[in-house]
Formats: sequence, C-alpha cells, structure tokens
Amino acid sequence: MPQSTPPTARATASQLPSMPATGARNWRDYALLVALACCWSSTYPLAKLALDTIPPVTFISARSLIAAAFLFAILWMRGVRIPTDAKAWKLFAVQQLINSTFPFLIITGSQLYVPASNTVVLASTTPIFAFLITSLITRHEPATLLKLLGALFGLAGTIVIVGLDALRGFGSEIVAEIAILLATISFACATIFGLRLSEYDPMVVAAGSLLFGGLVLLPPSLIIDQPWTLHPTPTAIIATVVMGIVSSALGLMLFYMCLGRLGTLTTNAQGYLRIPIGVGLSVLLLGEGVPSNLVLGLVLVMAGVAAMTVPTERLKRR
Repeated sequence: MPQSTPPTARATASQLPSMPATGARNWRDYALLVALACCWSSTYPLAKLALDTIPPVTFISARSLIAAAFLFAILWMRGVRIPTDAKAWKLFAVQQLINSTFPFLIITGSQLYVPASNTVVLASTTPIFAFLITSLITRHEPATLLKLLGALFGLAGTIVIVGLDALRGFGSEIVAEIAILLATISFACATIFGLRLSEYDPMVVAAGSLLFGGLVLLPPSLIIDQPWTLHPTPTAIIATVVMGIVSSALGLMLFYMCLGRLGTLTTNAQGYLRIPIGVGLSVLLLGEGVPSNLVLGLVLVMAGVAAMTVPTERLKRR
C-alpha cells in the first residue's frame, strides 16, 4: 500500500498482527496481557465508587460514551476512517452486547450488594467458561492437558482467595453473586466471537462497540434515571471518567490486540492476573478487607496463569 494512501479501519500488517505461529510469542505479547489485566482490574473498585451516587444504567452509558469519544478523537488524529458498511456495525453491535452492555448491566447491578473484591474474584472465572466453551463447542483452539490444569489451578486459587468466610456469607448475596458468575459466561463468549473482528483495527472495534453500547443505554437512562436530577459526587464523576478511558477505551484496545496475538484461551488467562491487582485496588481505594489465605491463593493463581500461557511446543523441545 503506498504511503500516500490514508489508513483505513481495516487493520494492515502494521496495525494488527495476525495470530502468530505457535511459539512465536515474545515478552511484548505477554506485557500486553499484563497491561490488559491492570486496566480491567480497576473496573470493579471504580464502579463501586461511582455507584454511590450514579445509577447503574446511567453509569454504564456514561462511561461507554466517554470511552467512545476518547477513542474517536484519537482515530481522527490518526486519520483512520471509520467503516460505514452494515456488516462492520453488526459485528460491533453483537460484540458490545455480549462483551459489555449485557454482562456489565448484570455485574454493575449486582455490585450494589457484593463487595468489589468479591466481584473481582467471581468475574475472573471467565477463563474457566472460555476453556469449557472452546473444548466442548467451538474447538477452534487446542485445549491441552496443561491448559486444563491451569484452569483447575486458577479455579482453586479463586476459591482460596474468596475464603471460607465469603463462602459462608453467600446468604442474601447469593443471587447477585450467581448473576456475576453467569455474566462471565457472556465475557467468555465475547472473547471467542471477537476473533471475527481481527481484520479491523483494534481501536476502531473498541470505538464502534463502545459508541453503540452507550447509545443503546442512553434512552433508558434518560427515561428511568433522569440524569439531570442526579447529584453525583466529584469522586463518582472522576471514577466514571477514569473507568471510561482506562478500563473501557484502553482496555478494549488491548483486549483485541491480545486476541490477535495470543488467542482466546491465553487472553482469558488475564482474568487470573486481575485477582491480585483488583483485590489490591479494592483495599487501597475502598478499604475492603482481604482474606487471610490470600498468599496461598495467589500462588495457585499464578501457577494457573503460567500453565495456561506457556507455549506447549517450548515444553516439548526441552
């Protein structure tokens, strides 16, 4: 392509690397995975801060539109054209519904009853569901014994981090916590469906998806919440803006980049990394308590991450 040709929304080789051959991954690919975990681990503590004075529907719509505006501004500066064909926008719409709008409505509503640290742990079960869907239904990636062991280690670490006290305390919170677990199934489906969007620039996919999600929830927000009557605190406003830019905008960009570089199962492994980061932010920002058996849980979690991300070919060569 000549250099004088303006960039388009479809990713070129320089914009979005295709799935590398197994064993071709390097430390930069895994650095993206860690960055994604950092962006998304801040989601639930920030949401908890915002939900004190902003209702769930308005909060999700606002952070989606803020994120979309941020990304469209960057795309405009880059000179990247946004696709106008119906096919692209149908893909953006479906991806946003299953990766953000639907699950976040459930999770954000549930966070009114569940601590942020518990939400971090429950939402981090996405790799388990992705592994099951990939292994039993789509079979688009090899589900090795090592990845199965990684999933089991991650699940064990999740249980240990939640702790026996949290398990005994499900009681009145059980409906909300089960809802969070069900929402993670939608996240898992999104990582698989997202592979269909690999031909587009990750920033375009994120911008288009977020714009659609924000606009879909805007009418319900205006009708149900009547935002002009709300009195959000400065903390809630800052949390919404930060979540829109960091968790939504940058997070989705990294998500699609990781899908193209690392595949579905490995990308989902960042869910385990989100546990220690998210719990730490919950303690720092919200003052929530941490289970006494956190150290053992983190050891199991990191073992799960290692098992699910190490290229099996490298092991065979040794």
